[in-house]
Amino acid sequence: MGDVRTLSRSLLLCALISRYPEALRWAQERLESRWGAAALVSPEFDFQETGFYTATMGERLRKQFVAFQPGAFDPADLANCKLQTNAWEAEYAGLGRHPEVRPLNLDPGYLTEAKLVLATTKDRDHRIYLHSGIYAEVTLHWLRGEWTAERWTYPDYQRPDFQSFFTNCRCFLRGQAIG
Repeated sequence: MGDVRTLSRSLLLCALISRYPEALRWAQERLESRWGAAALVSPEFDFQETGFYTATMGERLRKQFVAFQPGAFDPADLANCKLQTNAWEAEYAGLGRHPEVRPLNLDPGYLTEAKLVLATTKDRDHRIYLHSGIYAEVTLHWLRGEWTAERWTYPDYQRPDFQSFFTNCRCFLRGQAIG
């Protein structure tokens, strides 16, 4: 029988997608009200790798990442985080500030020294069911000093600018200087 070991530290993070800067600000305020002050915030990136969201979210989307302090997050709570972000998405849409059906998309996940894991509501062969209709997938893994994509990794998560932010998150998690 193997020895049970506690999980190494993890860093809760969330991807925010919208075409509206005020929606991104609103989302960050909600995230911080629940998960504490942001430790790292990425720039707003152009999000053009897919047209999947165009029908419900519009064009000229922006994507931003917010990471929180390490140590306070238990990866076993990832499904609950996704359920909460889904509720916030619905709350923001219900405000009626924008014509799109879905003016805001929030995708929580977590980062460890070894991997980036994202929560999703979509079942696929490589995703593990958590609970309440939420799945998890390892989107990137750390190998030989860099992030490595899986065959299912979304194209935007393979971008060098996204991965640079994740590297900064990894350094922060490890207590190292951020490049």
